[in-house]
Amino acid sequence: MKNTPFTQKHIALGAKMAAFAGYNMPISYTGINDEHATVRKNAGVFDVSHMGEFMLKGENALDLIQRVTTNDASKIKQGQAQYSCFTNENGGIVDDLIVYCIEENKVYMLVVNASNIENDWNWVSKHNTKNVEMHNISDKTCLLAIQGPNATKILQPLTEIDILNLKYYTFVKGTFARVDNVLISATGYTGSGGVEIYFEDVDGNADKIWDKIFEVGTPQGLKPIGLAARDTLRLEMGYCLYGNDIDDTTSPLEGGLGWITKLNKATHFTAKEILEKQKAEGIKRKLVGFEMIDRGIPRHDYIIKDAAGNEIGKVTSGTQSPSLNKAIGLGYVTLENAGLDTEIFIDIRNTPVKARVVKFPFV
Repeated sequence: MKNTPFTQKHIALGAKMAAFAGYNMPISYTGINDEHATVRKNAGVFDVSHMGEFMLKGENALDLIQRVTTNDASKIKQGQAQYSCFTNENGGIVDDLIVYCIEENKVYMLVVNASNIENDWNWVSKHNTKNVEMHNISDKTCLLAIQGPNATKILQPLTEIDILNLKYYTFVKGTFARVDNVLISATGYTGSGGVEIYFEDVDGNADKIWDKIFEVGTPQGLKPIGLAARDTLRLEMGYCLYGNDIDDTTSPLEGGLGWITKLNKATHFTAKEILEKQKAEGIKRKLVGFEMIDRGIPRHDYIIKDAAGNEIGKVTSGTQSPSLNKAIGLGYVTLENAGLDTEIFIDIRNTPVKARVVKFPFV
């Protein structure tokens, strides 16, 4: 297993560690419910340095991004970020990602999922027919996500940059915790606000930044948070997890990502015609959110049935929501069963357990 620059910090703090995307990662510290509540009500720190980062440079960098992603990256200016996805030749999703415009038309950073770094790199490289300069900086890039309603207030003393008023999906580069060239981004995967910070681990920067964050944050209740709470937090918001809710067999239209699929953008992108046909003819299945009415926890790959016992889909993600104190989940169902308030049944150990289709987000 690979380590991040913070692995020994997690171990010293007593984190429960486990393999995730080839990395030795903290799953929990004090427990999922406590960590989840910390982020929803105050602020917590996630080590997500296992994520992948690619730099694309040159006069054709934007053109390459436009050809491999579904969103319209020409709309973002310097200092702005954009959620997007790669589609394969069949209209499935290679990965979802965030595109950062470092310098308009010339320099971009793509942030991809940890489990897909090699696959994504090969996919973008395959389409790089115009000699765009590409650098995989994943191994040398640290990424900490400080999330929660009080996150920026706690961090503000560590930088002269006004992070309190940083707009959603924008970013700045500057000095943070006396470390230069830190990218501070108003993004995250929790729905509770906060920032993500990217920096290179040179001259002990990882230790400096981690220690400074907790020096100012611990007295204010800031805590380290594991990946288990990250999952419950994102699920309460209805955010997709690649490999569970979206993958290379699900289209962005089926996965509720039509809003990042710009079929009218000038540049042709992979499988555009397939997605245009899907939109015109209508999709046959749809990713929905549901809450359990009867007792039971939905899990990945559990069968979803209708009232007559017919199989209509599968659960992709499920958990006991710490905020709602009820079980919730995501899953694909046939379109006729995707309407709000539709009663569906989750097959849990051969027993149909009643649930109801609800609107995102859950909280």
